[in-house]
Amino acid sequence: MIENSEMGVRRFGRVNWLGTWTLTRREIRRFMNVWSQTVMAPLINAGLFLLIFTIAIGSQRGEVMGVPFMVFLAPGILTMTVIQNAFANTSSSLASAKVQGNIVDTLMPPLSAAELVAGYIGGAVARGALVAIVIALGSALFLGVGMQAPVWVIVFVLLGSILMGGLGMIAGIYANKFDQLSAISNFLITPLAFLSGTFYSIEALPPLMQTLSHANPFFYIIDGVRFGMIGVSDSSPWVGLLVVSAACIVVLGVCLRWMQTGYRLKA
Repeated sequence: MIENSEMGVRRFGRVNWLGTWTLTRREIRRFMNVWSQTVMAPLINAGLFLLIFTIAIGSQRGEVMGVPFMVFLAPGILTMTVIQNAFANTSSSLASAKVQGNIVDTLMPPLSAAELVAGYIGGAVARGALVAIVIALGSALFLGVGMQAPVWVIVFVLLGSILMGGLGMIAGIYANKFDQLSAISNFLITPLAFLSGTFYSIEALPPLMQTLSHANPFFYIIDGVRFGMIGVSDSSPWVGLLVVSAACIVVLGVCLRWMQTGYRLKA
């Protein structure tokens, strides 16, 4: 055991796969226990968005980037919902554990900081992917929106879920009460999601706003999913892949550092 310890090998191996999977499974079961809120509610909200836009301006709005407005809108609604749900999964889990005082139950098991981050992010990815599948099926059935490049959709949904799961971890760790978490969500996450080309092409924006949009990683997530679903986008998906991947590395690096140091987690 001493020799293994000196080599950095724990008795269950270099990676605690069982512990990491257990944490991920806990996070999945946590949101599946309230599936009506985490699965059905996003589908209903997405449907309401599409219905309202159809009634309000659908018949009057011309094509956007060469496709009908409702077809253009569907990928944005899907991605916005994925973003919000992935963020909510990790942020609410960590914030609840801190407020209720049971965060120690997560920190005590033999899990490294990287394994803790992987477990939480795994739950966020599962929730984001599930929501994406449900809304994509609804879009295909009711709007006839298929998949022009499915690989790009999968890549950006996964990267978007990872990025937002990481941001959710940062928010959950930083917030000491639900009011602070709500403020982060309402004044940062929601505006960035709404102002990232969800409902419009950024080509319609003034030059300054276009520049600001290109500095927003959320824009590239939405744009990448739109390219994969309907084959049109405001920017190259390869540029989006680079920007979102870089953002994921930065965010996960912060999560890893805060988990290693116990920032705002340990009394």
